[in-house]
Amino acid sequence: MSRNVIRQALTDRRELLTVGAAIAALVPLSGSAFAASRHSHRAKRKARTDKTFETAALLRDLWIGHIFWVRAVSVATIEKHDAAATIAEQQAVTNAQSIAATIEPFYGAAAKDTFFKLLAGHYGAVKAYLVATVADDATKQGTATQSLTSNAEEIASFLSKANPFLPKDAVNNLLLAHGGHHIQQIQQLKGRKYEAEAHTWEEMKNHIYQIADATADALAKQFADKFS
Repeated sequence: MSRNVIRQALTDRRELLTVGAAIAALVPLSGSAFAASRHSHRAKRKARTDKTFETAALLRDLWIGHIFWVRAVSVATIEKHDAAATIAEQQAVTNAQSIAATIEPFYGAAAKDTFFKLLAGHYGAVKAYLVATVADDATKQGTATQSLTSNAEEIASFLSKANPFLPKDAVNNLLLAHGGHHIQQIQQLKGRKYEAEAHTWEEMKNHIYQIADATADALAKQFADKFS
């Protein structure tokens, strides 16, 4: 997702200009960085075992569930469908528990619990931004954006300490871009810019696949005996 796309979204809503710098900071990855990542994944694909492919597929499915249910919460909240929002939020929490559970076989129950709390923090920041956007509260949008940024660094620190093949800066950048997608999607849904949001969804999906694949590859490297 380019900075130009984010700037255009902010231009459409003048009240967000006060947090424009913070939102732009959520999308630091350049096109060349994404290209390098794609080349790296293609090079690794030949060396992947069946177990690695299975793990990547599982993680892709779970992370797609994350963005699906968060989008469902966003739509229901914006349209004031409280019952639908409640169910979607329950599913989002269940999905976060499932994502956290994927690391338990490798790092233990305590790590799973910590990871879930961090994922809950990510969802909480996105939900706060959503609520602030519905209320047209730029100050609270800025606070939620900062929370999303801080949470991304916390998750990156946690994962990089657990797995040396998940460098903190790289993970942090991936998560910041992911947070930027959430923000852009919420703005577009609120503004009923559905065609633009459809493009954002495709970007979110492809980006979340990168996160899933990078995690699977890192696990396969660290626990080679489990993936042989």
